[in-house]
Amino acid sequence: MESFEKLKKLIAEAEEDVKKAVGGNKAAGTRARQTMQDIKNAAQEVREKILELRNAGDAN
Repeated sequence: MESFEKLKKLIAEAEEDVKKAVGGNKAAGTRARQTMQDIKNAAQEVREKILELRNAGDAN
């Protein structure tokens, strides 16, 4: 599923900024928070796709 691959990519991209943010880098913290918001939205998209698949199966 394309949405899930996007989610995995976002998580991988966030890892370095999260580590830097924990170390006290404020700019990395800002980037990490934005990426976390993107991850939240991507996760919601995956949820919706899974629900669509489930509902499509119920209709048959």
